[in-house]
Amino acid sequence: MNAPLPTRRDESWRYADLQALETVWAKLDGPEKIIVPAGETVSRQIAELPIIDGVGMIDLDVTIGDKATFILHVLAHNADYGRIQVRATLGNGSHFELGGAILGCGKQTLEIVTETIHAEPNATSNQVVRSVLADTATGSFLGSINVARHAQKTDAAQSVKSMLLDRGATANAKPELEIFADDVKCAHGATVGELDKQALFYLASRGLPPALAKKLMLQAFIADAFVSLDDDAARDAIEGKALEVLEALS
Repeated sequence: MNAPLPTRRDESWRYADLQALETVWAKLDGPEKIIVPAGETVSRQIAELPIIDGVGMIDLDVTIGDKATFILHVLAHNADYGRIQVRATLGNGSHFELGGAILGCGKQTLEIVTETIHAEPNATSNQVVRSVLADTATGSFLGSINVARHAQKTDAAQSVKSMLLDRGATANAKPELEIFADDVKCAHGATVGELDKQALFYLASRGLPPALAKKLMLQAFIADAFVSLDDDAARDAIEGKALEVLEALS
């Protein structure tokens, strides 16, 4: 990668493990460019990161044509330091859909970073990210939404929720909105919490063993990230991998 190594002065790298990144930076490829032609739909799933010396990184630069749709579902779990970053530029009437899950344990640092550029009117975007973190793992979502001055009728949403299984785990959520148009709908929400003890008690009172009750609650929590995936086989595959990782976490 020819670009200079990022520093914490760059807001999008504020939570990154730059020490781990430094050792592999020269070996990383530049952004993968994806062009979705006007009127078409492209769907992609990423269940594992490519690993170099414990570091995994996916970098996508996506241009979505007029009235086109790009649907991306990702799972960050299999790296000491893992980062999925996406830059999506939307055309007139286009749509960007992101469903992501971060599953971390031990000392892992995992992050999903998005830059969504509503460059033209009538476009929509929706991002749903769910994190489950154990031990002293760190999971971060940084998502910026930029709406150009003439990009009227923009409708953009982000939903970010994190579940901490241990008090030593850390979740970071940093949504950003930069809006220059005045006829738009932009919303974001971020929460960090623990498993609902009352819900666990309720399930236990109905005869479910505590371990099974916990497993079912975590499965339902993570499933939110993949509900927008219409392809049943693809959804089963990425959800299956997420559940496999959850078994190890919990």
